Amino acid sequence: MGIWELILLAAGLSMDAAAVSISNSLCIRRVGIKNVLQMALMFALFQGIMPLIGYFAANAFSDIINQFDHWIAFVLLAIIGGRMLHEASAKEDKKDCELFSMTFKLLFIQAIATSIDALAVGVSLSALNVNIYYSISIISIVTFVSCTVAVVIAKRFGTLLGKRAGIVGGIILIAIGLKIFIEHMFFQ
Repeated sequence: MGIWELILLAAGLSMDAAAVSISNSLCIRRVGIKNVLQMALMFALFQGIMPLIGYFAANAFSDIINQFDHWIAFVLLAIIGGRMLHEASAKEDKKDCELFSMTFKLLFIQAIATSIDALAVGVSLSALNVNIYYSISIISIVTFVSCTVAVVIAKRFGTLLGKRAGIVGGIILIAIGLKIFIEHMFFQ
């Protein structure tokens, strides 16, 4: 696998994490460098760890991983997205998702949910006999950059949404979960 193929693969994997970064950013009143680094690092870390796990577990667990990964991602993202929708609609007098709190636990769950596809990619990389450490480095770097850019874009245009930011964020998360579920159920 060449460098450009690997970068394209990494970009594809990072899109879910970037979309969740946008969703999170829409609900944070003031996004600082700390928030950007927390999101970008957490998503990059898991986008790198999951292919590594998939790579080494390829022979033993590939059938199990492929049977349940889409369900796990869908349920986690639907719960988080549903919570955001509920909180945004429950307190209409609150502005800019004031009830939203970006905690370590939330980021951890989001990182797992958005990187489950990377687990399956690790299985594929094992079959291709590629250098896994080089591959996960590229995947992590591309994810970090994608999430950082996504946050900057979201904050630039997110103020236009005002009170609806939490609703948009929740819908984005649920849509990502549905996308993962549908892709795995019907197109693999």
